[in-house]
Amino acid sequence: EGALDLLKSLTGYTMTIQLLQTTRIGVAVNSMRKHCSDEEVVASAKILIKNWKRLLGERWWGEAGLPAPPKPQISPGHPGTPNPRCSPGGSGRDSADSRSSTASAISSSSSPQKRLANSNKGKAETPRTPPAPFSPSPCLLAPRYLTGDSVRDKCIEMLTAALRMDDDYKELGVNCEKMASEIEDHILWGGRGTDMKYRNRVRSRISNLKDPKNPSLRRNVLCGAILPSLIARMTAEEMASDELKELRNAMTQEAIREHQMAKTGGTVTDLFQCGKCKKKNCTYNQVQTRSADEPMTTFVLCNECGNRWKVC
Repeated sequence: EGALDLLKSLTGYTMTIQLLQTTRIGVAVNSMRKHCSDEEVVASAKILIKNWKRLLGERWWGEAGLPAPPKPQISPGHPGTPNPRCSPGGSGRDSADSRSSTASAISSSSSPQKRLANSNKGKAETPRTPPAPFSPSPCLLAPRYLTGDSVRDKCIEMLTAALRMDDDYKELGVNCEKMASEIEDHILWGGRGTDMKYRNRVRSRISNLKDPKNPSLRRNVLCGAILPSLIARMTAEEMASDELKELRNAMTQEAIREHQMAKTGGTVTDLFQCGKCKKKNCTYNQVQTRSADEPMTTFVLCNECGNRWKVC
């Protein structure tokens, strides 16, 4: 439905060769005509391309990205070649010789054609690489959200799809295209155009909004708890789920305790046996890691192999 509305809106534009060359809209409409399964959309695209061809003339079709007409196929037969069977006069041996020479000529001329066809067949069977995430393709955004930049339009389209991961946006009455356009606008003006930093920031937002383990982020954005300007500048740590934040906090505290224990000399003892080297040359420290009424945690370091463990 969005593609059909876009094609209808393009019908009213006054198209020029310069506009077709700069926007490459002819390539996008032709690609939509080839790959779309909706017959009404395909018919509208054909009419639009036909009108542009009539407007520009045949010599501008290639430069504007419009498809060229199919070339007429040349029949394999050679006109003007006399048929040896219908030639007047001549003996049966002459006609047989002419038929054999004609057959050998045809077979010799067809052999390079067969080789060419086989080589073309081998080339056609070569697997194609998948398109890049930001490769130019038909954009299905509403015309009022188009920016004129194919990279920006594709980013807005992917952000819209990320916001529509679930149907809850319908219950909230959120215009996902408008919200995605606002997020992309803040990301753009926070950097220097559509460079690699801009693309990485867009990818980071899309992956976090689509994360099934972090549905609260997308819900908070849809509800307005997280504004488009805020999510545009949030870091990966800030967009992470609560579970991942708790895990990171626990790992940070553990690293701090190990760092503090490394600075403390500790007490050398032979009361503990290392589980790796089975020796008893160890150093231990006691740290209060839990509440005050709980016993202290003993951290043990093997002075022989460097193995560490704790005893609660």
